[in-house]
Amino acid sequence: MNLVAIIPLFIFLVVIFLVGLYASKYVQSSKSFMQEYFLGERSLGGFVLAMTMTATYGSASSFIGGPGTAYTQGLGWVLLAMSQVVTGYFVLMILGKKFAIVTRKYKAITMVDFLKERYKSSVVVILSAISIIVFLFSAMAAQWIGGARLIESLTGMSYTTALFIFAVSVLVYVTIGGFRAVALTDAIQGSFMFVGTLILLIATVIAGGGISNIIADLAAENPNLITPFGAEGNLTPAYVSSFWILVGVGVVALPQIAVRAMSYKSAKSMHRALIIGTIVVGFIMLNMHLIGVFARPIIPGIDVGDKVMPLIALETMPAWLAGIVLAAPMAAIMSTVDSLLILVSSTVIKDVYMNYIRPDAKQQTVKRMSMAITAILGIIVFIMALDPPDLIIWLNLFAFGGLEAAFIWPVVLGLYWKTGNKYGAIASIIIGVGLYTLSDLLPKLLPAFTDMFQTVFKPFGMHAVVMPVVVSFFAYIIVSLLTKGKIPNELKPTY
Repeated sequence: MNLVAIIPLFIFLVVIFLVGLYASKYVQSSKSFMQEYFLGERSLGGFVLAMTMTATYGSASSFIGGPGTAYTQGLGWVLLAMSQVVTGYFVLMILGKKFAIVTRKYKAITMVDFLKERYKSSVVVILSAISIIVFLFSAMAAQWIGGARLIESLTGMSYTTALFIFAVSVLVYVTIGGFRAVALTDAIQGSFMFVGTLILLIATVIAGGGISNIIADLAAENPNLITPFGAEGNLTPAYVSSFWILVGVGVVALPQIAVRAMSYKSAKSMHRALIIGTIVVGFIMLNMHLIGVFARPIIPGIDVGDKVMPLIALETMPAWLAGIVLAAPMAAIMSTVDSLLILVSSTVIKDVYMNYIRPDAKQQTVKRMSMAITAILGIIVFIMALDPPDLIIWLNLFAFGGLEAAFIWPVVLGLYWKTGNKYGAIASIIIGVGLYTLSDLLPKLLPAFTDMFQTVFKPFGMHAVVMPVVVSFFAYIIVSLLTKGKIPNELKPTY
């Protein structure tokens, strides 16, 4: 066990806990528990907004799984990963002011609140809530696994012990502090991510004898490692360009990101977040994935890709500095976990419990239920993470694709196209999620027909998210137009 490396990480966890304790004072004193606990009373400034979006998006997938995949695929994965630069920009430009204005008018606290008021349909609400809960459990499991992998590699503890320590660390401050704790800790964590990745990249380049020497070593091992096509040549132009839909444009539909677009306090804050967020995401994503590729000649033969980050940090830096730098991926993981926990908790409490079970629930009851549900969800994810896959990035990206297939058109077209209605939204969610799930399940259930399924669900070698997004778009448009006359005027949007 490397105590010198553990101490800085332990101090970081204590600081995060203290921030959560500070935020809990707002929860206790707020006159509107729901607005404070799940949305921070819409009071985020530009810097905090940018950092909470960056830290929420920059998850275990980016900081643990991303470098691990780059380690195996080479520079082609770095090129693919850079499509994520536009995420914050797209979210705030597409949703932006209009989403904030409309959600304030609706007094919406969650994205499902917006969908409920926009479509006036319990079916839309229930389908949306189910989609969020199912797919975000996959995303949360990925974060839990990433945090445990990091602590395991750093301390030498067993995976299960490391998972328990990580789970307890996150659950305490999220449960007591709510959204404000999440946003404030995200600002700290985002700053750690920015600085930590730069230090680690420099250390990795020095350890490898310079960039030119590292590139030469990669080319000598496998020339494909320094091409855009990946180590096995499977990163085709169609796949890479279509991946942009998954980690670029489609991010606008991720509930954990979209909710940030309704939490800022002014237009000035939004504009500042646009600039800061784009720069920070680009900087972090480039550094993290380059570290993964450059680590290959320095530490060859790593069998579990998710261990690349902690191992290269311990290899290239003094233990105390490695402990500080590894606070960056820990920050990324914790910031995503806390955001997802709050989002799923708000879905269960606000969108299901208060809408359909106890609409007249008292604030004190809601407060106790919210904290209890947040803790219970964390325990469930802990159990799910006990048997991890080798590369968590695929678990995370599966969750991303499912959420985007479900929500991109009901949110975006629901905001900008008044003719869109509940029938179109229902068709879009069912077809989008159905196609995406089938594209993942059918090849596993019927492996003999894998080639046929690849042709149907991934034409021209594109990513599996493309077909569901395209087909669900036409489903939304066509069904909305066909049922246009069935929607009473009082149920049509007024914004």
